[in-house]
Amino acid sequence: MLQQVADFRAEAEELYMALATLKQADWQRPTLFKSWTVNDVVQHLHASDLMASASVAGAEPFARFRDDVQTARDSGMSRLEETSQRLGDLTAERLLERWRQQMVDLCDKLSALPADTRLKWAGPDMGVRMFATARQMETWAHGQAIYDLMRKQRQPTARLRNISELGVRTYGWTFANRGVEAPGPVPHVGLRGPSGEVWEWNPPASESRVIGSALDFCQVVTQVRNVADTALRVTGEPARLWMSLAQCFAGPPEDPPAPGARLGSFG
Repeated sequence: MLQQVADFRAEAEELYMALATLKQADWQRPTLFKSWTVNDVVQHLHASDLMASASVAGAEPFARFRDDVQTARDSGMSRLEETSQRLGDLTAERLLERWRQQMVDLCDKLSALPADTRLKWAGPDMGVRMFATARQMETWAHGQAIYDLMRKQRQPTARLRNISELGVRTYGWTFANRGVEAPGPVPHVGLRGPSGEVWEWNPPASESRVIGSALDFCQVVTQVRNVADTALRVTGEPARLWMSLAQCFAGPPEDPPAPGARLGSFG
C-alpha cells in the first residue's frame, strides 16, 4: 500500500474512533463550520469518498456522478441538500459504519492501481499519491470541526507532512482559482513537524517566507483557522497574500474564516 493511502486510512480511522464516542443527540449538533451538524460533515465526507470511488472506476463513471450532482445543484439544491437526497436516511451510527466501510473499500481500490495512474477530480487531474492525500486532507480538515465541537485537542502526527505538501503545491491554484496571477517570488516554506523535524519547500533565499508549525500551516491552507489565529511567521507580500487566501482544496474560491470564528473553546 502506498504510504499516502495508508495515511488516508489512518486519518479516517482516527476520526472514526472519535465519532464512535458520540451520543445520538450529538449528531444533530451544529459545528463552527458553516453551522453544519456532525451528521452533515460525515455525510459530506461519505459522498466525497463515493465520488472518489467513481473516479477510480474510470472517466465515464466519474462524469456521470458529477453530472448527477450538477443537475441537482442546477435545480436549486444546496450542497448539503444534494448530499442528503443522495444518501437518504443514512444518518448517525448507520452513516458512521457505512462511511468507514466505503473508506476502506476506496483505500483497497487505490492500492490496486499502478502508482502512475492519473485520476479525475473537481479540479486538475491527480496522481494516485496526491489523490489519496487530497482525501486525507479533506478528512482531517472536516474532522477538526468535530474535534472542536467535542472540545478535544487532536494530537498532530507525521501525517501532516502530506497535507503540508498539498498546501505548498497549491500555491498557484489558490490564485488561478480566483482568476488572478500568482505573485512572485514563490515563498519559502519552513515547517516544524510534530516530532521536531523540519520540512522545507522552495528556495530558502526567498525574501517571502512562511515559517512555523506544520499544524498551523495545515490549518490555514485547509481554512480550518484564519492565519491570525496561528503563530505562523509570514513575511513578504506574496506570502502574506497567499496566507490570506490559501485554499488547498478543489471547488470554487472560498474565503478563510474570520479571525476567531472557528476557535471555539480553544480561543
